Amino acid sequence: MALVAHYDLELHQMDVKTAFLNGNIDETIYMVQPENFESKDSKQLVCRLKENTVDQCIYLKFSGSKFIILVLYVDDILLASSDIHRDRSRGILGLSQKAYIDKVLSRFGMSNCAPGDTPVAKGDKFSLHQCPKNELRRKIWRDFPMPRQYLSNPGMDHWKKAKRVMRYLQRTKDYMLTYRRSSHLEIVGYSNSDFAGCLDSRRSTSGYIFMLAGGAVSWKSVKQTLVASSTMEAEFIACYEASNHGIWLRNFVTQLRIVDGIEKPLRINC
Repeated sequence: MALVAHYDLELHQMDVKTAFLNGNIDETIYMVQPENFESKDSKQLVCRLKENTVDQCIYLKFSGSKFIILVLYVDDILLASSDIHRDRSRGILGLSQKAYIDKVLSRFGMSNCAPGDTPVAKGDKFSLHQCPKNELRRKIWRDFPMPRQYLSNPGMDHWKKAKRVMRYLQRTKDYMLTYRRSSHLEIVGYSNSDFAGCLDSRRSTSGYIFMLAGGAVSWKSVKQTLVASSTMEAEFIACYEASNHGIWLRNFVTQLRIVDGIEKPLRINC
């Protein structure tokens, strides 16, 4: 989306509604060769469909100064082209999930709930001691959305925190991810970490986010795999994880071959 906004591309989104994502095919399947694919020596042959463990998901085609990008993610398809047919004078692209948030709020009877200022209150902590201690209480709360680390056995405290998140979404449902056309593209990252925030394991939590064309393009928050002995060590681990992802992200954008000057040193604010 950042590249679409920066280069003012034409964007189309598609979805395969009849896709069977988890089914196994036992039969052998053949298909006719696509148009303009067959060669003179093999025109009479058909293609056998084979299952792959991994597939290419980014396709590029260049024609002079024009290019087209095809992005595939399971049954979702994005098609971006530089062949523009309309003017976007402001050069801004916004992504909103207001309709989806309204649907979630309605599902849990919170369409008219009071808006909240923050998703989590300062100083809030979660632990296994807040989980139900008997099977009946586990069954009661299993169907409600809770903080992800305690989904298998959530308790009343987790439910209250989840409702706070819903109230925050009520207040911010009109917010959007925005990407803006600029004179140059630069990947900028931010990383951070708490210290011994998990009350059960005393492990810290790392977080990072990367910006491109003025908007967020990649982010992650995850508990660290080892116990840090100091705040500096926890921050260093978070910066290390962010650097790994930032280098991969820069290499990915570079290999698209449509961005100039992205090879400058990667900037990560810790």
